[in-house]
Amino acid sequence: MAEDRKTYKDGNSTADRALTILGLFSDARATISATEVASELGVTRSTAYRYLQTLVGSAFLQEGPKSGFRLGPRILELARIARRGNGLSDLALPKMEALAIQFQQTVLLTGRSGPAVICLECEEWSGQYVRFSYERGSRLSINAGAAALTLLAWLPEEEVRALLSREPLQRYSPHTLTDIDSIVDRLAQIRRDGHSITRGEVDAEAMGIAAPVFGPGGDVVAALSFVLLQSRLPEEQLPRMTEALKFQAAELTRSLNLYAG
Repeated sequence: MAEDRKTYKDGNSTADRALTILGLFSDARATISATEVASELGVTRSTAYRYLQTLVGSAFLQEGPKSGFRLGPRILELARIARRGNGLSDLALPKMEALAIQFQQTVLLTGRSGPAVICLECEEWSGQYVRFSYERGSRLSINAGAAALTLLAWLPEEEVRALLSREPLQRYSPHTLTDIDSIVDRLAQIRRDGHSITRGEVDAEAMGIAAPVFGPGGDVVAALSFVLLQSRLPEEQLPRMTEALKFQAAELTRSLNLYAG
């Protein structure tokens, strides 16, 4: 045990280790093994297995039928509580549904978590036959797409540069911006316009339209956005969609301020 404490690199408390274990999960890693946990924590496999069993006992993890561990029902419960707790989703969903029905498109509500964009809500028109792979909790790159750029645009420039420098920026297509100076210039244009429109920056066939949602403190707390196929949008409809989106984002901002007051 003394050797385990000495070699663990990030912290010695049970809470440190539990958070590190939970942080191993990602879209690319839905299950983890005791061996992986032991390597990450710098402890023996038996010690790692004991930590995993503690998380299983509190329902944060489940042991798989064959091998490995996956996230448990307590995580889903906390996610539901978090969504209800901030009030944002409850206020946004009716507006998202109205936009989805009016324009027969997918509408997203996204927020920022450090150097990543998180999909908070996704509303699809019921008759839509082209579906995009956005789910609640999906992690998106911070440098690509209308919603991501909108979430960055109202931050101080030094904070933007620090965020963009924390992780390698992904290039999804030839249109994806990965040069930080170019992104900063783009953000200035978004602030002037009050919205962002991107074409083929995440997917070559898709485009995005996004508008900011401001919290009571004046900071951008979310982005409301359309994601759609470029080939299925008549160009003359773009201004109407953009204005409708900005109107609903402004209404959501107003509702958040009333909610906070």
